[in-house]
Amino acid sequence: IRELGKSEDLIKYVTDRPGHDMRYAIDPTKIKNELGWEPLTLFDEGIKKTIKWYLDNKEWWTNIINGEYKNYYKKMYGDK
Repeated sequence: IRELGKSEDLIKYVTDRPGHDMRYAIDPTKIKNELGWEPLTLFDEGIKKTIKWYLDNKEWWTNIINGEYKNYYKKMYGDK
C-alpha cells in the first residue's frame, strides 16, 4: 500500500481460517543448511521490483483481466 502511495484505509481485514498461517508458512532453514541456498533478493526489495514490473507492464495484465488474451490464443491456435 505504501509503495503505491495508497491509503491504508483500503486494507480490509478478514477473519482467517484456523491454522491458515502455519499451513502456508515457509521455513527456509532446511534448504539453506542442506544446499547452502539463500535468496538473492530479500522480500522488501523483491516486492518493490514486482510492483514496478506490474506498473511498467500494464498492457500485459490488463489483457488478462479484460479477456483479450483469449483472442490471441484463438488467432494463434484456433480451436485446438
